[in-house]
Amino acid sequence: MHRCLTLTFAQHSKLILRSKLASVRCQPTAAMSSLLINQPKYSWLKELGLSEDNPGVYNGSWGGSGEVITSYCPANNEPIARVTQATLAEYEETVQKTREAWKTWADIPAPKRGEIVRQIGDALRKKIKVLGSLVSLEMGKIYVEGVGEVQEYVDVCDYAVGLSRMIGGPVLPSERPGHALIEQWNPVGLVGIITAFNFPVAVYGWNNAIALTCGNVCLWKGAPTTPLTSVAVTKIVAEVLEQNNLPGAICSMTCGGADIGTAMAKDERVDLLSFTGSTHVGKLVAMMVQERFGRKLLELGGNNAIIVFEDADLNLVVPSAVFASVGTAGQRCTTTRRLMLHETVHDTVVERLVKAYKQVRIGDPWDPSTLYGPLHTKQAVDQYLAAIEQAKQQGGTVVCGGKVMDRPGNYVEPTIITGLGHDAPIVQTETFVPILYVLKFKTEEEAFAWNNEVKQGLSSSIFTKDMGRVFRWLGPKGSDCGIVNVNIPTSGAEIGGAFGGEKHTGGGRESGSDSWKQYMRRSTCTINYSKDLPLAQGIKFE
Repeated sequence: MHRCLTLTFAQHSKLILRSKLASVRCQPTAAMSSLLINQPKYSWLKELGLSEDNPGVYNGSWGGSGEVITSYCPANNEPIARVTQATLAEYEETVQKTREAWKTWADIPAPKRGEIVRQIGDALRKKIKVLGSLVSLEMGKIYVEGVGEVQEYVDVCDYAVGLSRMIGGPVLPSERPGHALIEQWNPVGLVGIITAFNFPVAVYGWNNAIALTCGNVCLWKGAPTTPLTSVAVTKIVAEVLEQNNLPGAICSMTCGGADIGTAMAKDERVDLLSFTGSTHVGKLVAMMVQERFGRKLLELGGNNAIIVFEDADLNLVVPSAVFASVGTAGQRCTTTRRLMLHETVHDTVVERLVKAYKQVRIGDPWDPSTLYGPLHTKQAVDQYLAAIEQAKQQGGTVVCGGKVMDRPGNYVEPTIITGLGHDAPIVQTETFVPILYVLKFKTEEEAFAWNNEVKQGLSSSIFTKDMGRVFRWLGPKGSDCGIVNVNIPTSGAEIGGAFGGEKHTGGGRESGSDSWKQYMRRSTCTINYSKDLPLAQGIKFE
């Protein structure tokens, strides 16, 4: 990458994006006989319309003539099936068809659009178990989390149906007689959605359901390492559109790598680009979108903390910390990575945590009894080992875990590290693996400051019974995160609230509350229904 120093920004961005967004499992194309989809154990994949070779472009019709990529199962690194990605020419065709489809979709009244979204939710309900199984197989999260992720999409659809009858702006008092002052909200148009591997269904669902209800059309580029999930979800949505005689391009999809992602970021026809991924790549995407004065919605990294005070209920603390740090093998953006313990409870909590970690059931993610599955890629395993080595060099002690597991797949031990300073470089770094750094603090002021000193500002939580402390935590001198919890983990957000964070997390908000406003443009409208022409501020111009 040293050669990048002499490249233009555009070239440099493209190279970085390729390394981050392109498939990290570019292994030789697997022979048909070795694909999991052809094994009787995985025949359920065909219930989702999947086959050995799958088209990776949808714009009302299926296609794809770009690079053929193979999707691999993280639990055993065996090939599942293949997907043919989009070329730039196919991307161009898809954008044109998607924008043309908007002309139809925008004319449909919002409650009628809500009815279509309701049908999408029902279609997902019918496939929730098999689609959840695919998420588990392709991403690597445990089965119940895979099903739960599909449930999030269903729940957001339900939410969006109600929203379809509530979207609107206020009628404001005008200072001029015979005048009305109102706000009018209209769809932005085409919403581009780039999602990450760790939530290959839910994040698209958050964006898709709300964007559709608001009157937008969608163009989705899922993660290159979870293309089968993208294809399966799109097939479900496309069937609903087709049954209602609507253009399929209302919900288009282009599987691809950095070339497609860069094209979306630079394309002025993409009226809003929602990007979920790392802070590093998100910054590059944001700069490309800003260069064209486009609109962006960023959901990036999180270096999240739980703070445990001396009066905390430890029976809540321990299971909360285990779920938030071990769940999804540490690959949630809301994963707890820093556990700050008051000095009076530090040793007790660490002892109980180590005991709990050793009881976590590790195994195949689709086994209903499993609580902890593999990392998504071999590269993540390397990042895990590198982070542990850095932590040791910086003064940390591994009190639990710390090793790669001797079994097929990308399995590592969930790890607890103590003894590091709050400002140690590795503690200040978000590493997307199951490593928990335990820190010891003395005062409330110290703990709040440590929470806020990292670059990201996604999720945070305190455990306490002190109501004064609770409201200081929620107040202007408390947590600077977008998600501020009390006596619950940092992960597991509900869809009814706005999801997102501050600082290097990107500032975007998705899902509930008034997040719908990100998918619409606002016009302030003044209507004169009188026969006079008074000016604002009492100005006379005669």
